[in-house]
Amino acid sequence: MIEAVDQGLEQLLRAVVPLPPDIADVSFEPPDGTWGAQLSRITVNLFLFDVNRSPQPPRPPAERMREDGLIERRPPLPLIRLYYMVSAWAGSTRDEHQLLGDLLDCVLGVDTLPADYLPIGLPATVQLGLADRDGRRPAELWSALHGKLKPAFEIEATVALDADWKLAPTSVSSVEGMVAPRPQQPPVKPQSRRSPYSTKSANGSPLPTIRRRTGASVVTEGRPAEDA
Repeated sequence: MIEAVDQGLEQLLRAVVPLPPDIADVSFEPPDGTWGAQLSRITVNLFLFDVNRSPQPPRPPAERMREDGLIERRPPLPLIRLYYMVSAWAGSTRDEHQLLGDLLDCVLGVDTLPADYLPIGLPATVQLGLADRDGRRPAELWSALHGKLKPAFEIEATVALDADWKLAPTSVSSVEGMVAPRPQQPPVKPQSRRSPYSTKSANGSPLPTIRRRTGASVVTEGRPAEDA
């Protein structure tokens, strides 16, 4: 995705500024002091110095039908912001200022990167415009590159990350119910329970009785049987 945007920006500048290949170069190398000292031709530098996620909402999911009639789906696509520092390198300061102005006019003349300049099709258009520095200082960036401070501007390219199309699950057309036969359960043999007041113990011997007085009567009860 980033490589496609790189090539698209180069083709845009070469066509609109213009920057013929036999006259000028377009570079994406860090513009440090060592790199600048090796230049022998007019050069435009597009240094990608930052990549982060865009606060814009993701592109919505999509759906398409294949030639065989099956449906493919693509998940939402998050948007990514690419920040480029654009600088001009020529034989004199006046030539650099003129070239920098032509580059600025080119970027301000479009809102999106034309698809004709992209080497491959992207899932969404590439938004293009000047970047807000958000407190960044150009001198700090050049100092980090160990280079000499030069006039430059920053552009912001917003592009959607691509995702693979996946086959959608087959939709349910009907639902049928089935009744399974209930398995036969073996008959349950009833179990005899011994009365808690059985007159016999577990070994068959008679249990002693308990007598208590209730009013004027004497009641005789069997003692509760103990479990074996």
